[in-house]
Amino acid sequence: MSEHPSDRRRFRRIAFDARTTIAQHGWNWPVQLVDLSLKGLLVQRPDDWRGNRAEPFDVEIRLDPQAHIKMQVRLAHDDHGQLGFVCEHIDLDSISHLRRLIELNLGDEEELHRELAALLET
Repeated sequence: MSEHPSDRRRFRRIAFDARTTIAQHGWNWPVQLVDLSLKGLLVQRPDDWRGNRAEPFDVEIRLDPQAHIKMQVRLAHDDHGQLGFVCEHIDLDSISHLRRLIELNLGDEEELHRELAALLET
C-alpha cells in the first residue's frame, strides 16, 4: 500500500524535543525525537537499532515527570538515518496530551480541528 504524498502531509508535523523511548520484545532504544504529529513521529535511528519492521513498537514520550504520551506504532519508513512511525493505537490520556501539544504549537484552533477531523477519517 503506498500513500500519496498529500495524504501523508495532512497532519502538520511539529519539531519537538522530549525524552523518547522505542520498545519492542524486551529491547529498548532511547531515541532523539525529530518531530511528531497526530498521526505519528519521526526519530533519529539509534546505532544499535534491531527493530523488527513486521511487529508493532511501543513509544513513550516524556513531556515532564507526570505527563507522557504512550502509543503503539508501526514502522513506516527507515531511511537517511531516520525512522518514521505511524500511530496504530493511543490511549485517551496520551491523545489529550498530544492534542494540547499540537494545539499550542499550531497556534490555530481551526487548523487543529481540521487535523482532528482528518484523523477520524483515516
